[in-house]
Amino acid sequence: MNSFSEGRKASFRNALRGIYNVILSQVNFRIHLSILSIVIIAGLALRITLNDWVAIILAAGLVLTAECLNTAVEFLGDACTKDFNPFVGKAKDAAAAGVLIASITAAVVGLIVFIPALLRFMN
Repeated sequence: MNSFSEGRKASFRNALRGIYNVILSQVNFRIHLSILSIVIIAGLALRITLNDWVAIILAAGLVLTAECLNTAVEFLGDACTKDFNPFVGKAKDAAAAGVLIASITAAVVGLIVFIPALLRFMN
């Protein structure tokens, strides 16, 4: 194998280890995964459209990505100092705000997708 493909393998291993570490260390990430499981089951049961699936997948990816980035900021902040640092606190707050914005966006997408799907199902 050449060094390029070995480098790609290492990158994927590192990324998968990162996902594993986030799953193990972050309760909120596990909550998001649980909610996503419910959304997938509901989408299958309600037979949402392909376009709806695209919206759900993009929204879920946004939330999970935001949670991973938030975790990275938390880990880096904690590695920099154990003492209170207002700049680290502001960075952590900003990263958490990103997760909140992504989660609200995903909830709105969910309402847009599932309210009509539920109405169709009930009729």
